[in-house]
Amino acid sequence: MKRRSLELAVLSDIHLGTYGCRADEVLQYLRSIKPKKLILNGDIVDGWQFKKKYWPVSHTKVLKEVLNLASKGTKVYYLPGNHDEVFRRFVGYKLGNIKVENKVVLDLDGKLAWFFHGDVFDVTMQHSRWLTRLGSESYDFLIWLNYHVNRLMEVLGKEKKSFSKQIKNGVKSAVKYINQFEELCADIAIEKKYDYVVCGHIHQPEIRKIDKEKGSVVYLNSGDWIENLTALEYHKEKWSIYTYNSQDYVPEPVEESKDAKAMFEEMLLEFQLDTIVS
Repeated sequence: MKRRSLELAVLSDIHLGTYGCRADEVLQYLRSIKPKKLILNGDIVDGWQFKKKYWPVSHTKVLKEVLNLASKGTKVYYLPGNHDEVFRRFVGYKLGNIKVENKVVLDLDGKLAWFFHGDVFDVTMQHSRWLTRLGSESYDFLIWLNYHVNRLMEVLGKEKKSFSKQIKNGVKSAVKYINQFEELCADIAIEKKYDYVVCGHIHQPEIRKIDKEKGSVVYLNSGDWIENLTALEYHKEKWSIYTYNSQDYVPEPVEESKDAKAMFEEMLLEFQLDTIVS
């Protein structure tokens, strides 16, 4: 499959290490693109769930493909979120074409784009971390239950359902929270005179212009790879939301599980060798 050339691709909220992560689909997407820049905008690895020791081969393949892109010239920015905040201790660290930052500002054809995960604007995250973790556990269970229900629906020839989407769209407080998040991001971006503000965190893909008294800004959110299976793409001065089409997915042969630590070490060794050779 020929890779599509892109100026920039943005992915967030992949949540590697959880049962709900759609790693196979992420991998196929990454193998279909050739971006000059790749921004991993937070919650790529789910450190909150890592203690469960769930790490299939497909999850390591995603990380290996990121390293593969970096070794072939793609500039990769890793912007940690709340679920992978452990990587914030490495802010400023650079390995080959991969750099870890809290936020990044890029010039896109003369317009300034501000990228960050977005959890800094989550009041619950800042003041009630235990409540946030409880909510995360409940969400993970809902995704796990949804996964098994949809497998049954598939066998029965029925349409798949998204429990959490129905809940989020039906609960006024959830809709209000999303709107408040977007408006707050826009307010600060306008104050800082950015043209684009690009976030993750709320699992809600979006591209929309927000007008305020002090100016306007284009708000973008890359969505997630749990339910929406979306990414942001920038090419030829235009933004678009990429949505993965499951009908195009061809499953790979199932591989035998390996020790996660050994796989990480093998992956890093390969990347270091590629970096030295290049």
